[in-house]
Amino acid sequence: MTRIDVVDLHGQFTHLEHRALRDMGVDVETIDADTPPAEIAADGLVLSGGPDIDRIGNAPDYLDLDVPVLGICLGMQVIARELGGTVGAGDYGGYADVTVEIANPEDPLVGSLAPETRVWASHADEVTAVPEGFERTARSDVCEVEAMSDTDRDLYGVQWHPEVAHTEEGEVVFENFLALCE
Repeated sequence: MTRIDVVDLHGQFTHLEHRALRDMGVDVETIDADTPPAEIAADGLVLSGGPDIDRIGNAPDYLDLDVPVLGICLGMQVIARELGGTVGAGDYGGYADVTVEIANPEDPLVGSLAPETRVWASHADEVTAVPEGFERTARSDVCEVEAMSDTDRDLYGVQWHPEVAHTEEGEVVFENFLALCE
C-alpha cells in the first residue's frame, strides 16, 4: 500500500488533507514538521498549508528525500522559496472562490482539470516567480502562479486548497498525486 505523510505546517485544514487521502485508501500519517528527514519512510509527502513561513521546521530538507512532494498553499511557497523562486504578498488577501485556468493540460498533477476549475484559495502570500526547472501550470485573475510543477524532481504545488469542499475537483488533485507516488 502506498504511504503518504502529511507534514503539518500548522494550517487550519491539515486534518482535511489527511482525511482526503485516508478516504482514498492511502496509508497516511500526519507528521510534525520537526521530524528528522531520516525518520520519514513515505512514498510521497504533502506539505500542508499554514500561517507562517517561519514555522516550517525541517520541511525544506524533505525536498531532498527523492519522493514526490505536493505543496499546498504555504507548502508550495516553501518549495518555491527554498529552490530559488520568490514569494510575496498577494494583491488579494483572504480566502476566496477563484476560477483557475490550467496552463498545461499535460501536467500530471493539474492537467486533467483543464481548461479551468473552481477552487478555494488564500492569496495573502503567493509565489511570484517559480524556481528554475519549474513550470507554471495554472493561473487566475488574482494570481499568476496558482500551480507549479517540476516533473523531473517530482515537486508540485498548488496555491489553492484541494482538501476543502469549496474546491470543485480537489479529490482529482489528490488522485493524481497518489498516482505519482505509486
